[in-house]
Amino acid sequence: MPESTEVKRPVITPLRVVIALCLIAPFVAMLWVSSYAKAGPALGGIPFFYWYQMLWVLISTALTMIAYKLWQHDQRSRHTSEHKKGGASA
Repeated sequence: MPESTEVKRPVITPLRVVIALCLIAPFVAMLWVSSYAKAGPALGGIPFFYWYQMLWVLISTALTMIAYKLWQHDQRSRHTSEHKKGGASA
């Protein structure tokens, strides 16, 4: 049993910051109501207020997919680097 118990702290990397920004952007866009609380410009007869929100549904989907793919890449690279460290010391 090891004498020192080492607590692993979360690692903040530039990739993880990008992931967080991808996930936070839709919330900020929807909570900033004054940016889209207007009727014009209309798109195909649909007021700006509505089509802007529907556009963010698509943007949110794309950003979530990007965040997921980046997270998978981050986890694979961390897993690989941990195996290299463990394999070298064994």
